[in-house]
Amino acid sequence: MEKADYKTDYKTETDFRHVEEVPERRRSSVVAIPEHTSKPVWEQRQTYGPAGIRGVFTSRYVLAAAAFATLGGTLFGYDQGVVSITLVMPQFLDQFPEVDPTNTGSSFRKGLLTAMIELGAFLGAMNQGWIADKISRKWSLLLASCIFLVGSALQVGSVNFGMLTAARFIGGIGVGMCAMVAPLYISEISPPEIRGTLLVLQELSITTGIVIAFYITYGTRYIPSDWSWRAPFLIQMTPAICLALGVMFLPYSPRWLCQQGRDEESLRTLSKLRQVPKDDPRVLQEWYEIRSEVAYRKEMGREKYPHLQDGSVISRLKLQANNWADTWRGRAWRRTQVGVGLMFFQQFVGINALIYYSPTLFATMGLPYEMQLTMSGVLNVCQMVACIWSLWGLDRFGRRKLLLVGGVCMFCAHFTIAVLVGLYHDSWPTHKAAGWGAVTCLLFFMLTFGGTWGPIPWAMPAEVFPSSIRAKGCAQATMSNWGNNFIIGLITPPMINGIGFGTYVFFAAFCLIALVWVWFFIPETNGRTLEQMDDVFKDNQSTQEQARRARIEKELIEQVVDA
Repeated sequence: MEKADYKTDYKTETDFRHVEEVPERRRSSVVAIPEHTSKPVWEQRQTYGPAGIRGVFTSRYVLAAAAFATLGGTLFGYDQGVVSITLVMPQFLDQFPEVDPTNTGSSFRKGLLTAMIELGAFLGAMNQGWIADKISRKWSLLLASCIFLVGSALQVGSVNFGMLTAARFIGGIGVGMCAMVAPLYISEISPPEIRGTLLVLQELSITTGIVIAFYITYGTRYIPSDWSWRAPFLIQMTPAICLALGVMFLPYSPRWLCQQGRDEESLRTLSKLRQVPKDDPRVLQEWYEIRSEVAYRKEMGREKYPHLQDGSVISRLKLQANNWADTWRGRAWRRTQVGVGLMFFQQFVGINALIYYSPTLFATMGLPYEMQLTMSGVLNVCQMVACIWSLWGLDRFGRRKLLLVGGVCMFCAHFTIAVLVGLYHDSWPTHKAAGWGAVTCLLFFMLTFGGTWGPIPWAMPAEVFPSSIRAKGCAQATMSNWGNNFIIGLITPPMINGIGFGTYVFFAAFCLIALVWVWFFIPETNGRTLEQMDDVFKDNQSTQEQARRARIEKELIEQVVDA
């Protein structure tokens, strides 16, 4: 069956395990879990609608909730886009001469302003790993937006370099928290057949924020007063305010509710999200799977850490520390390296080097100043357009295939640019065709990235982790993004100045390494439920583990029957 289709008939009761143990009086309202398999859901049972972008429009409530959550991504993207022009505005340099490129030591201070948002985001993502578990995904979004608003307000009112630096750091904490929890929340509220499409909204919001910020600062640079740079910082508060207000109307994550023991509320929320009655077999089966996974992980946790179950502050702190360590222990490391590795390669294929330093890169291709700015805007638009395409492509083609195709295309783009820049860097006026050929390859890179390596590293970390360590795993993936973003921001300028075309060779090499890594280490998660990831990664395959899972599932069925 093609993945764009969906089943119209329920599976028969004989297709499921344990069903013979359910009394006849309750069989009409209980759906048992099928045999554990890594097959997509549309090959196993009736789905809520078609896969991909067509299915999004049959799940309007989930779409609305996901769209509000991804306003956090807009904050992330806006901050990336606002910096490139703001830091070179004469009005900004008049207020903060410390970053004037003609002054000694200004290069460090200019880099510091960029680094502060990344450092704050790193710490914000790290803390969100426990905050999202403690106060819920929903309310942690509110906390993140409030912190970002404080940072933005301080940036608007900054009167000296120290105040601006602190403001950037505070705003970065909010950005990092939003960037971490939004994909986590979306993955936990989405049906598996459209989860990829909805997770693309995170990257789309980032790229949209970049484009909006770039053109806002492109226009405000003509304002003669200091509002030329204060206005963009003021405008970035708008999506944060909308997010803070919208959070009030967002549903809780059904999976988080089950983790808190609020099972009945979880069922009501799941029914509302899926827009079907609570006794719909599809909802009951999904609810059953969620509860089974949570119960299994909790039982394993109690067995693994029996001395940390007394509820004391010390025990809770030690349990949190052990949960962080569990992301790399045993077989869990294979999932953690997926999240951390995807974010590592997303940065080291060169994307933020292009966003932050695109005018400089276009200068290496022989373009005049105004054309450098114009093409920088076009570059950002290309990424946004490709991201819109991935709304359709991600759930249609899957994650693994797109990562492989994207790696090949990005390598070819960087390699071609390296050859052209290496041959003609000192003779662009007489080789304009070669210069525009290099520009075309750069745009091709951005189109490829926007449809593959742009959205997927945000989508997959929110999918692969088990419920017990999902927030911590997503936090580490987001920390990897910001940490490697920081490194790229530091090394790109000296590479451009020092090795010239070697910069593109460097990024091409990492595209090739990423391609090999994906081939050996990245499984396909498209169309699988979050509770199927054990089967995707081939975990819990021992007889003892399977017996434990079967016992828990049987006990849950009996609880439902006896209710």
